[in-house]
Amino acid sequence: MDFGLSERGGEYFGRLQEFMDSHVYPAEPVYAAQRAELRAAGREHHVPQIVEDLKVEARKRGLWNLFLPGSEDPEHGLSVTDYASLAEVTGRSPNLAPEATNCAAPDTGNMEVLHLFGTPEQKQKWLAPLLDGEIRSAFAMTEPDVASSDATNISTRIERDGDHYVINGRKWWISGAADPRCKVMILMGKTDPDGHPYRQQSMVLVPFDTPGVEVVRPLPVFGYQDQHGHCEITFTDVRVPVENLVGEEGGGFAIAQARLGPGRIHHCMRAIGMAERALELMCERAVSRVAFGGPLAKQGVVREQIAESRMAIEQARLLTLKTAWLIDKHGVQAARSEVAAIKVIAPRVALEVVDRAIQVHGGAGVSDDTPLAAMWAGLRTLRLADGPDEVHVRSVARAELGKYLGA
Repeated sequence: MDFGLSERGGEYFGRLQEFMDSHVYPAEPVYAAQRAELRAAGREHHVPQIVEDLKVEARKRGLWNLFLPGSEDPEHGLSVTDYASLAEVTGRSPNLAPEATNCAAPDTGNMEVLHLFGTPEQKQKWLAPLLDGEIRSAFAMTEPDVASSDATNISTRIERDGDHYVINGRKWWISGAADPRCKVMILMGKTDPDGHPYRQQSMVLVPFDTPGVEVVRPLPVFGYQDQHGHCEITFTDVRVPVENLVGEEGGGFAIAQARLGPGRIHHCMRAIGMAERALELMCERAVSRVAFGGPLAKQGVVREQIAESRMAIEQARLLTLKTAWLIDKHGVQAARSEVAAIKVIAPRVALEVVDRAIQVHGGAGVSDDTPLAAMWAGLRTLRLADGPDEVHVRSVARAELGKYLGA
């Protein structure tokens, strides 16, 4: 196995790091100040201007849509393994770098779905402006009334009525839906409730301005309001043309699985990027903070926390890179168990590292004076997003026991 960057990947990696140092990190306090101004003006979910400025700069530097594999975008030619290392770098500044490079969820997953399953008309109307960073999008699957970690439970109805589909239901934790730039969502619902459990669901494109779509509220995460919003949405007799079907009727479950594979590499490597930055903050604090007659770095318990963090990060990164390499070499199906494993391991490790960093910072760690508290909130959510840890642990166990049970 070779997890090293290709020549082209290395070139992009260097360019991205330089962009982070020269533009992204210095923009973080500007972003915080502009968000505070927007919040005070009652525009909590409007994008700060600094984000748009960074997008212009990133595009000028060719740091744009890097998540698309080389087979889909020859201009970049990056493998999943190449992009994994780039995703880690962007994860160090999660509010700015992913969107600045047009590599932010849920747009990346939606763009992949439209690229793989969209019609020419759908690609022209929705994929093109997403690739250009002109609009944002959402993915509507999770529901409050059912255990959505089992996608066969999805209860939102999509019923055919002549040349239209009629949608009724309720969704929540729909990321990005509060941002005024969010113009369309890919919605998963049931078109055939009596069919095979994995053929009951379909996906349709639903523009946000369609009558009957109501954003009820943006949901906070541990008191934090995401700029893009995680929303509860109701759908009441929402009508969309049958041309808005993504793929085929009954293909929603399969599309959802195709959407999640490479996307989990992105999430996990960004989590590792956050962990790396937290470890840096922990070390800087340990050598500068004096207690009991010397720097914290002299305390054995602090040294142990730093060592445990370094070892855990390395393990999580290696497993995630192995998974990316497997996808490159053998496809997503060959890496199913590893994809499930990293979805558990990477957020768990990142949370542990951030928690240690908070502890070393003392009271400052739980304040907004450092990015650690917000990192913790986001990473804790990641243990639920795209299915809770328990679902993925179950998948790994099934794969292991299958070797002995012949299943």
